Amino acid sequence: MSSGLPPRLLPWLSPEGNPCWLSTDDPDSRMSRLADDMEDEQIECGEQVWAGSRAVLADRAAGEWAVRSALARTSESLGDVLRIAHSRGLRMGRESPENAAQN
Repeated sequence: MSSGLPPRLLPWLSPEGNPCWLSTDDPDSRMSRLADDMEDEQIECGEQVWAGSRAVLADRAAGEWAVRSALARTSESLGDVLRIAHSRGLRMGRESPENAAQN
């Protein structure tokens, strides 16, 4: 059981859809590094989704399905990035766990 650092909100959910937390005093632990790598991938994916969504919105011929699909992917990516921001805010002492757990 760790005592120095606050628990880290991880960038994934449990199978039941609940937030997952990591309690460790080692920010370089195996799980911490895995979470860092996952966050990096989610941010990169978000950048790609954002670029694709902008392209769909710029295409006047894009149909409803394309726009709805782009919006759905953008919404998923925004949720991932917000979870990362909340997790980092927690670790910097700028956020409460209750607010982070809602995302």
